Amino acid sequence: MSQPLLPSGVQVIERGWLSANTVVASGQHNRALIDSGYCTHTAQTLALVRTALGGHAPDLLLNTHLHSDHCGGNAALQAAYPAMQTLIPPDQAPLVTLWDPVGLSYAPTGQHCPRFHFQGLLIPDTEILLGDHSWEIHAAAGHDPHSVVLFQRESRTLVSADALWENGFGIVFPELEGEDAFTEVGSTLDLIADLAPIIVIPGHGPVFAYSDAILKKAQARLAAFVSNPVRQAYHAAKVLLKFKLLELQTVNDVKFKEWALSTPYLELVRNRFFEKQQRAEWLTQLIADLVASGAAKFDGNNIVNI
Repeated sequence: MSQPLLPSGVQVIERGWLSANTVVASGQHNRALIDSGYCTHTAQTLALVRTALGGHAPDLLLNTHLHSDHCGGNAALQAAYPAMQTLIPPDQAPLVTLWDPVGLSYAPTGQHCPRFHFQGLLIPDTEILLGDHSWEIHAAAGHDPHSVVLFQRESRTLVSADALWENGFGIVFPELEGEDAFTEVGSTLDLIADLAPIIVIPGHGPVFAYSDAILKKAQARLAAFVSNPVRQAYHAAKVLLKFKLLELQTVNDVKFKEWALSTPYLELVRNRFFEKQQRAEWLTQLIADLVASGAAKFDGNNIVNI
């Protein structure tokens, strides 16, 4: 199936799953970027942005939310383009101003995000001009309570971030922390259904054509998590391990386990959902499941990303 036709001036930079997609919108009014990927991909990000913009500087950088895989390239882009304005969702602005890596989740998850600054906010229920098109900003809580999605109404194009992928949606992090967020995921899926997009640019993976079948798949996944929250928690723990493997690619088995056992967010998940299992036993099981699923392999004393 051919890729859906994007609005004029819009390109999508898709890398591996360690880095979120970067959307490039250029036109007569401005040149804008949406999301900047993970910090270990910054050299690649800068090169791809230069190519996408034909060597011109971007005027705007927007972040749909502030997870490290969506804003880890902010600092490098700001250093390369000092006049560029960065816009973020409003709720975490104080944490960015103070630079609180715990409150922003980077330290607890064992991830990295160089400090960046911002000049403006993405206020839900307003519109913003990107390239030659006006985009609506919509609150999209669930995966992240502060996330937004962007909708271009004329072309019915949705930048969905991690609220909707072709095969589901991102981890519902607030649920892991004891907050009710599955309801918010459902509300965001309802919002997307009401918007009725034709084209979806997800936070990860290729652009896809929206359909009722894709929405129903996401709703079924949500229903499965609601009926068995432990299922989501176990999946989330594996995703956090896989994310680190994507970053490191190859790591000594002992050192990887030492990292995992010292990572507060993994311990939070174990304490809330798997408290009866010993930490080392639980971790060994998670890694074994990653290997069994083909997401990793053992090479001597090393664990290797696949």
